[in-house]
Amino acid sequence: MRTPAATTILALETSCDETAVAVLRHGNRHSGSELLASEVASQIAEHEKFGGVVPEVASRNHLVHAPRLLERAMSEAKIEMEKIDAFAATSGPGLASSLMIGASIAKGLAIGLGKPYFAINHLEGHLLSPFFGETEIRPNVSLVVSGGHTMTILVSRVGDYQIIGRTVDDAAGEAFDKIAKLLGLGYPGGPQIEKGATNGDPRRFDLPRSMPESENFSFSGLKTAVRYLLPKLGVIPNPASRDEGSHSRSLDSLGPRRDQSANGRSLGPSSPRDESVRLADRTGISARDDKLMGDLCASVQQAIVDVLVRKTISAAKKHSVDLVTVSGGVSCNKELRKQMAEACKRHGFELITAEPVLCTDNAAMIAFAAMLKLQNGVSSSVTDEIDPNLALVL
Repeated sequence: MRTPAATTILALETSCDETAVAVLRHGNRHSGSELLASEVASQIAEHEKFGGVVPEVASRNHLVHAPRLLERAMSEAKIEMEKIDAFAATSGPGLASSLMIGASIAKGLAIGLGKPYFAINHLEGHLLSPFFGETEIRPNVSLVVSGGHTMTILVSRVGDYQIIGRTVDDAAGEAFDKIAKLLGLGYPGGPQIEKGATNGDPRRFDLPRSMPESENFSFSGLKTAVRYLLPKLGVIPNPASRDEGSHSRSLDSLGPRRDQSANGRSLGPSSPRDESVRLADRTGISARDDKLMGDLCASVQQAIVDVLVRKTISAAKKHSVDLVTVSGGVSCNKELRKQMAEACKRHGFELITAEPVLCTDNAAMIAFAAMLKLQNGVSSSVTDEIDPNLALVL
């Protein structure tokens, strides 16, 4: 398939709990790409009350948001649907019921208008996003770190990838979410822990850095370590604070210290009335609790950042590249960006991080990946099925 002088792609991203539509125009191999429109509808408020994403709720909201976002994107781009040259959608990995929404819309438009369709891997969208708008993808070692995925990848060119290391259990984003829940913080957990860590001491708690000799990642041990640390500190999760729209910190220095079972219930003597009175009387957090919360958040954040930075730099050294890229939702973490930049400078690597607006789920990165595939002669078919477990490398 030959690339016309100017190509415009409309893409949809509905792999999880964000509905996104983008319109991207590419002039030629020398002029780069122009993002004409990028619309995103977040569902955080809908899922926050559940402490995580509910697939049925996500898919229903995609059906509500997608038509409105399509109309808004076309208006913003100042282009008619008939002028779109190709359509693209995320085909996986993700939630099956969510993936179906975006893919079905894009396929329908492609069939109805007789235009090409591109099925895009969500992870490839993140992987290529640090180069957004550029005409060349340089060889690099990439860290893709998001809510459900943590991996290092050797990128030779578009479509030529080698997995170096991947998570064997919880991804970094999942660890943030689960630990934030233990602490009674809000969802998503990454921004909450980052906020709490601002004035904390990252050296106060010696938390594990799992699998130090492996190229793979593991964060479930960190979650477990925090789980067993909390009772020793006299800290218990505060479920009463997790009402709709309100998530207060759960450090609790009142009453006797006691161990907890895995489901969060006290093993020591405490009646329901004592607990309710204790929580009801609590109108704030003492200076001691504020300091403890900050140190916990900072120690958790540092444990995750240490692993991500160390393994990425190690991979870059092993594969003799001069460029490191970082993308995915967790890469918005300012401390991760800061320490990765410092490490790359020390070891002589150039660092490119995806723009924050391209780190969380968005359709602009899907359109960009589709544009690169079009330029490299890679095509898809409207018969291509979604795959909730779609691999980046077969």
